[in-house]
Amino acid sequence: MFVLFDEAGKFMAGRILSEADTSAQVELDSGKRVKVKAANLLLKFEKPAPAEFMATAQAASQGIELEMAWEFAPDEEFGFADLARDYFSAQAPLSEQAAMLFRLFESPHYFRRAGKGRFRKATADVIAQALAAIEKKKAIVEQITQWANELAGGQCPEPIREQLYKILFKPDKNAPEYKAVVEAARATQTAPLALLQKSGAIASPYQFHWKRFLLESFPKGTGFPALEAPAIDASALPLASVQAFSIDDSHTTEIDDALSVQGLGSGTITVGIHIAAPGLAIQPGDAVDQIGRNRLSTVYMPGYKVTMLPDALVQTYTLQAGRDCPALSLYLTLDEATLDIRSHESRIERVPIAHNLRHDQLDAVVTEEWLEDRTCISQIASQPSSELREQLSFLYRLAKDLKAKREVVRGKPETFNRPDYSFRLVNNDEFPAGAEPQGNETVQISTRQRGAPLDLLVAEAMILANSTWGNWMAELGVPGIYRSQASLAPGIKVRMGTRALPHAGIGVKSYAWSSSPLRRYVDLVNQWQIIACVKHGKAAALAAPFKPKDASLFAIISSFEEAYSAYNGYQSGMERFWTLQYLRQNGITELEATAFKDNLVRADTLPLVLPIMGAQNLPRGARVRVRLGEMDLITLDINGTVLERLDAPADEPADADANADADEQDDDEVAGPIAIAVDVSEPADASSDNPAP
Repeated sequence: MFVLFDEAGKFMAGRILSEADTSAQVELDSGKRVKVKAANLLLKFEKPAPAEFMATAQAASQGIELEMAWEFAPDEEFGFADLARDYFSAQAPLSEQAAMLFRLFESPHYFRRAGKGRFRKATADVIAQALAAIEKKKAIVEQITQWANELAGGQCPEPIREQLYKILFKPDKNAPEYKAVVEAARATQTAPLALLQKSGAIASPYQFHWKRFLLESFPKGTGFPALEAPAIDASALPLASVQAFSIDDSHTTEIDDALSVQGLGSGTITVGIHIAAPGLAIQPGDAVDQIGRNRLSTVYMPGYKVTMLPDALVQTYTLQAGRDCPALSLYLTLDEATLDIRSHESRIERVPIAHNLRHDQLDAVVTEEWLEDRTCISQIASQPSSELREQLSFLYRLAKDLKAKREVVRGKPETFNRPDYSFRLVNNDEFPAGAEPQGNETVQISTRQRGAPLDLLVAEAMILANSTWGNWMAELGVPGIYRSQASLAPGIKVRMGTRALPHAGIGVKSYAWSSSPLRRYVDLVNQWQIIACVKHGKAAALAAPFKPKDASLFAIISSFEEAYSAYNGYQSGMERFWTLQYLRQNGITELEATAFKDNLVRADTLPLVLPIMGAQNLPRGARVRVRLGEMDLITLDINGTVLERLDAPADEPADADANADADEQDDDEVAGPIAIAVDVSEPADASSDNPAP
């Protein structure tokens, strides 16, 4: 005796070896023996053999007209054998009963399953909807095939072009556009990104990077809602008796900080560090704060930036020359001879901004020699710098002293062996008014050695302010957001937290970013806390917006670190993009470089790191001439081949890498495969046509 049974929704047939009230032992044609529950035994038959019986029934099932079977079916629940006798004849053989079973089971849009071998017919409305859905799916499948064929033929359908970045990075894997890309990639055995490049979907490498970044970081765009800048009651603020000046690049619009010097020649000097004070107007939780908290930082890239706050608000609070600007000021009283800091005081006030000095205009003027030797006369006339010569000279002297003292704490001096690089897009003259680069502008790359006098005096002043205010908040029990580093040992990274811990890399007791509230949200948060300290002194912990162990501070830190990492990663990627464009525009095929690790070299005169071939295990510091290979502006890949070594090989100490300055962070990343979300290895979906119950 043979039996047809249901095994987890799959019909099988075999020979009954033994049978009890609740189950039966069945042997399949393969020889495998299975135990089948009695409820799953659907038909028993003596002939033909199971394989032949199943084949005959399957073939007969395809001749059953569903519409007619639906008409014959009763409105109440029924069994397949009953419907077979109504449809075929009252003496319908077992093969026809099995055929009806198979047909009913594979047609859930007409007949809903109600149990083992039991069914209930769907309503006419449900059938109409199901058939329409089937036709729609059929049309979608045909559309997917058509799009896939076009992609394989080197043409990108417009719907796929419109959804390109979503397909690549945040896809709906049930969308036909996504499925067409997967199908075409499989058919052509081509990686999806390469396939889309060949089909012309990616018309501009620059736009590829830009739109990818927007999708990931600004899915709703970079525009701002219409908001008015909250007003600061300037009349309530005292006017400082200083003439302050800022030092920034020419394209800087968010002027956060300025400096002042008083008392030169008196033996006691007062240095003022003045920070723009949007925290006096913007309040935690208000509409402007929500914008800042969502963006968390200004995003910088060559030729363009996405500001943390709307430009109209920035211009309200920026330290613009010719205005008396609301500011949070830190005044430090120093001994003019020894440069020892005797005291400090913080004030909320209006500060007259006399000058906005610009690095790119003054670096050639304000040199170390010009600052330290009063007889030195610059060949380039600059009235503001001449007026401020004594103040700049003192600040430079102070900066060197502060740096030296920090280096004692650090345990070794800071080194600046690599220059900073500046990018200028020649055909993008409207920047910073909002002209978005197109990627084909002529790029100029210039250098400014780290530690240049103007850089140094501003950097040391900001370190002094951030550490002084960080210590002060801790003394008053007011929480802030700090950056700390436990030691300079390899692998010990800078961390953010709410505790005032030492920063070994800088060499200070504590360090709280506070000097850039117009472009970093963390600084704005700390400014609110410092303002509370200024207003309430020892009672500040009770009045500050953020209280000790406030969970929102930890949430801000987490969000900031994620966003800041993404923004910095994009900036690095775009600097690499424009560096490759510079090579292409200037026809550079060879360059000189220095090895630093793992067969990687760093170009001597450009911000470029690349892998090399043709020289294994070059010692750190070896200088070579490199021939450049093909570049890819989508993946930002480029490699090189060593043509010759430019320095004389010398006996290298076994621990040469260990002796390298740990401060020289080899954090330049070589471009690699772009991580996309298109997975051609995923199995095709097996969606059901069964209507919803």
